[in-house]
This record gives sequence, structure tokens and C-alpha cells, in this order.
Amino acid sequence: MHEKRFNADHAHRLDHPERLTWLPPLDVIQALAVNAGDVAVDIGAGTGYFALPLAQAVGVSGRVIAVDSQDKMLEHLQKKIASSAVFNIELVCAEADQTTLPAATADLVFLANVWHEIPDRKAALAEVRRIAKAGGRIAILDWRPDVKPENGPPLDHRLTPSSAIAELADAGFHAATQSNVGRYSWLVQAVVEI
Repeated sequence: MHEKRFNADHAHRLDHPERLTWLPPLDVIQALAVNAGDVAVDIGAGTGYFALPLAQAVGVSGRVIAVDSQDKMLEHLQKKIASSAVFNIELVCAEADQTTLPAATADLVFLANVWHEIPDRKAALAEVRRIAKAGGRIAILDWRPDVKPENGPPLDHRLTPSSAIAELADAGFHAATQSNVGRYSWLVQAVVEI
């Protein structure tokens, strides 16, 4: 595991009730504007902080594919899925740049609080382009570098939304938008060029 990757031994922090106050998942899901029937790929799904509300948003006709590189994280999510009787989440253990998913799978590819952790973002964006449907979207949520919360990565690990927008443009995504979500996060969304 590289130095920027979140340690799965601290997974309990991802589910701390206080997190709901400074990063409300439903606010993020609303900003993502998912539709019933969508296929959403949550890369870096962790313990399911967003995967579970995404599953509710896409409904029974939709599907969420929760991708994480750490088995321990997916084990936590599997327990939550079993206890909440959710049936539209699939778990995949893989890296962001090699998800193993079929091409043209996703209406939305979502990366929450992992963008700063990905060592080869260019390769990750190539993978997003591969797994996204034509006209599909990417959404990147990450830590703002201009605010220092008690939690989160060190300031020198954080990236700006403008750098993400530039990387997206270089990789062939367009119509990028940026907003702040919650107390400490930025959200950048863009469309896969057809």
C-alpha cells in the first residue's frame, strides 16, 4: 500500500456519525443527479458511505458496482449490504486503473475522496473512459486544499478542483463543472466525449 492510500484498519472513521454533518451523502447524491435505472460505478467505495445511498437512488432497475482495492473495505461493505437487504450492489476488488469491468458499462463513474490517492490518474481516466457509456459521466469528489478539517489527508496530499478539470480535459472529457459540497469537499463532474 502506498503512503497516500487510506488504511483499511481505520475503516471505522469512514462511518463515524459526525461525518454525516460535514459530508452529507444525500447532498452528494443529489448533486450527482443520478436517475432510476442508471449503472453507477463507485471507485474507491470503501465501506459504502456513498454506494448504499447510490443504490437507493438508482432503484431496483439500476445497479451500483462498488470497486475498492482493499478486501477489508469490501468486507465491511458486504456486512452492510447483508444487514440492509440491498440487492443492487456488486462488489469488485480492483484498482482504479484496472477495474476489470466490461467496456461501456457505466452511466456514472464516481470517485469519492480517492482522487488524491491515485498514483497514475491518467491511467485511471483512461479506464473511466473505457468503462463509461458514450455520453456517460465522471464525478470526482475530493478534499478541498483551502480548508483544514480535523479529518482527511494532509494538506500537501490534496489537489485542487482546477487541476482535476485540466486532467479531465486532457483525457477527453468535456463540460466540466465544479462546486463545493459539504464543509470540506469539492465536486467536479464531466461528460465522456462521444
